[in-house]
Amino acid sequence: MKNVSDKKIALFAGALRLPFLVRDSLRASGWEVFVVGLRGFYEPELMPDMVVRLGGGGAAARECKRRGIKLLTFVGAIGHPDLSDVRPDLWSLSVFMKVLKNQKGYDSMARAVISGIESKGFKIVGAQDLCPDLTFAPGVQTKTRPTTADKKVIDRAIQVSKVIGAEDIGASVVVDRQVLAIEAAEGTANMLRRVVEIRKNRRGKKASGVFAKMIKPKQDLRIDTTAIGVDTVRDVAAAGLRGIVVDAKECFVIDRAAVISAADKAKIFIVAVGA
Repeated sequence: MKNVSDKKIALFAGALRLPFLVRDSLRASGWEVFVVGLRGFYEPELMPDMVVRLGGGGAAARECKRRGIKLLTFVGAIGHPDLSDVRPDLWSLSVFMKVLKNQKGYDSMARAVISGIESKGFKIVGAQDLCPDLTFAPGVQTKTRPTTADKKVIDRAIQVSKVIGAEDIGASVVVDRQVLAIEAAEGTANMLRRVVEIRKNRRGKKASGVFAKMIKPKQDLRIDTTAIGVDTVRDVAAAGLRGIVVDAKECFVIDRAAVISAADKAKIFIVAVGA
């Protein structure tokens, strides 16, 4: 990250492996990382320096200021919280009020959260900007490369993603000759399982179509990240698809070597576009 002389940062960690990878990448780059686990979500093996509930931001803010930390980053999945954890303290209440005034969709609410926290004297940064080693550079990442026919499907999938993303519906889609599935609240894995069911009685078993996990036009990556992993590759293979399309330098890849190896084994391409 440019123009940072005091490399101190607080990492607010949700579930799954991404917080581990971001923490280690930051430390390898010389950052002093203060890890804050979000209660009910973070993995115990992470052993955070501090644990707070979702509505208990005041305690974390005071500790960050005591340590001279102004930069914050948020990574990891957040599921359905315990309602007692959402009960805001006084510090968090003003942030939540901004969110309540911006209930026009997930993207607008995420921006309101950022605005509310930054009004308290902090700056939120996107983990993918700090850890480019955890994303893909532009281009084909695998031994299997898209054919001319695949490229037409890729272009169509990107176009569909932009349309639904602009409406804050979602941005992950499966496209073949037609749009087979659009990701809604069920998440990527469940969407791909639907595709398996849709295609199980199709004629022929030759792989076709692509899964595209794209960034929505108004998505704020400082608090709302995307990622793929080995499980994504396996689900795509099970759905009989030809490949995966993601945004270069923006979509996290969990265990890059393992993801590429799994894709090569399944003869699936991975393409990072843009940037």
